[in-house]
Amino acid sequence: MGAARAVLLSAALFCAAAPAWAEKKGPPVPADMDPKTLISKEFVGELGKILKNEIVQLMVKAQNARHAAISQDQIIALDKQWRAERKASDKPLISATLSNPLSVYLLRMQARAGGLYTEIFVMDDKGLNVGQSSITSDYWQGDEAKYKKTYLVGADAVFIDSPEWHKASKTWRAQVNMTIADTQSGKGIGAAVFEINLTELKRRLGS
Repeated sequence: MGAARAVLLSAALFCAAAPAWAEKKGPPVPADMDPKTLISKEFVGELGKILKNEIVQLMVKAQNARHAAISQDQIIALDKQWRAERKASDKPLISATLSNPLSVYLLRMQARAGGLYTEIFVMDDKGLNVGQSSITSDYWQGDEAKYKKTYLVGADAVFIDSPEWHKASKTWRAQVNMTIADTQSGKGIGAAVFEINLTELKRRLGS
């Protein structure tokens, strides 16, 4: 009984002493890691240039055409297939997506940035992935802010999400989400997500 009480007391003391961020699985965001301060309009403009590349434009438009009549049930089925393939040895949908020309291009852009971009992915006008630099947790983004606050808002929409602590690399990261505009008509055709290494960006800015 005495040992049990000691264990309970130790646990209570730990919980009382634990910082607030322990429950959120990350430390509090430092003031100098505010993405809205670090990520300038010029920086977002550079990201936009990546999305004007012909391979981005062509592949997003092509998938939009293929999915013009897709139903919500079919979208959910594709998303479920993707999630299941993440745990399976056979990954036809994931493999086809990661090996397509757009994914190869995005991976090259990520590598060229030298650690500044930690992930890039592009979705069509339904919120379904078209290409990506790495495997995402799901295939459909249409129910998330990265799609709702960009493509559904307008061709010039940019949504910068809250920063998150990446424990493995001990870096702060934030997603810059933006609508992909047709370079000819100016209309929105899809959306893109750039996960930015804020720690590296701050280092490069010398701030």
